[in-house]
Amino acid sequence: MAMSFDPFSELDRLTGNLLQFRPGPRFMPVDLYRDGDRYVLNADLPGVDPGSVDVDVDGQLLTIRAQRSAESQDGVKWLAEERPHGTYLRQFSLGEGVDSEHISASYDNGVLSVVMPVSEKAKPRKIQVSSAEQSGDRKTISV
Repeated sequence: MAMSFDPFSELDRLTGNLLQFRPGPRFMPVDLYRDGDRYVLNADLPGVDPGSVDVDVDGQLLTIRAQRSAESQDGVKWLAEERPHGTYLRQFSLGEGVDSEHISASYDNGVLSVVMPVSEKAKPRKIQVSSAEQSGDRKTISV
């Protein structure tokens, strides 16, 4: 049986192991989209205790923190431990178009969903155009 050695896959494995144990907060992948009059942010947080999830708004800064604890089982010998644990952190700068007073969040099946309504001043609106004929005055409008 012929066996081949792929140095790149071995390098990926070693690099992944090194990065897994780096100090500091873990990366939290997110999707962000606009759906009508609201922005929706979905963050993947598998295995995170919902009680450890913290969503804060400070001025125009949205901060999401979560903690995934390491499983501690006495007497077991780990053969592979690839699922990261520790603190997760992401921060987002909110524009003036977000109604920060009415932001809501929910956590279901390992996904945190943060719903941010669009503020009234950021919503498109129609401007009524009146003419001089409607008001009875005869004025010339120059552009």
